[in-house]
Amino acid sequence: MMIRVEDLKFTYPQASSETLHGIDFSIEEGEIFGFLGPSGAGKSTTQKILIGLLKGYQGVGMVMGKEIRDWGQELYEQVGVSFELPNHYLKLTARENLEYFRSLYSGATLDALDALDKVGLKEDADKRVSGFSKGMKIRLNVARSLIHKPRLLFLDEPTSGLDPVNARKIKDLVLALREQGTTVFVTTHNMWVADELCDRVAFVTAGEISAIDSPDALKKKYGKREVVVELAGDGDDLQAHSFALDGLGTNDAFLSLLDGTRRVETIHTQETTLENIFIEVTGQELVS
Repeated sequence: MMIRVEDLKFTYPQASSETLHGIDFSIEEGEIFGFLGPSGAGKSTTQKILIGLLKGYQGVGMVMGKEIRDWGQELYEQVGVSFELPNHYLKLTARENLEYFRSLYSGATLDALDALDKVGLKEDADKRVSGFSKGMKIRLNVARSLIHKPRLLFLDEPTSGLDPVNARKIKDLVLALREQGTTVFVTTHNMWVADELCDRVAFVTAGEISAIDSPDALKKKYGKREVVVELAGDGDDLQAHSFALDGLGTNDAFLSLLDGTRRVETIHTQETTLENIFIEVTGQELVS
């Protein structure tokens, strides 16, 4: 097991109440795990505890079989972090940024150009980061988090600010990393990203976890077990008919719609979305 958290609590100094109220979850090695919720839910606090930035927690927080508070600097040889907000040396080029961070690690590292190629920045390797767009800086964040080949990778809003093409590149990269055995912890409020990437997700609100399961299992549990058939009507009008999924193959009314006498425009199962499920389970909407 890569991460185990039990009854994890945390209160910031001078705060009047807890930020985390005793959360529990575990992450298997080689899993992509999504920590999903709106701003202020406790996602970043949990991540900061797991990467050793916040020490005064209560409960159990274990990473790679060892309590977080017992890790020293050697933790960062095996953990990579890509924060949501870019933080680079702006007067240096992308290549120089990565070469500097490579020098901080004692183990094997990626070649800087290889890391940049993974995020689509190879052609911009020798440009100063001060001239990068926000999306380019975010992709450089991701490249830097991979430079030392971490076993455990934390990605905070990994596609924020990216156009669809580069967002797809980052998603494909994350999926490829999982195939190579990397464990990925994704914090996001973007349910579409989570649905595409994550093996399991946790819904987090107000420092508590409301549900943990795979996206498919959640959609099956909370979706409607029915199918809607839309038929061509007069002019541009469509006529919709709903049928229960159970026994659909022997439902005469459904089968009669498929006999070719009327044109079928669409057939859709009533699968819900993670965002709708999140609202139903937590009673809160996702606000970035």
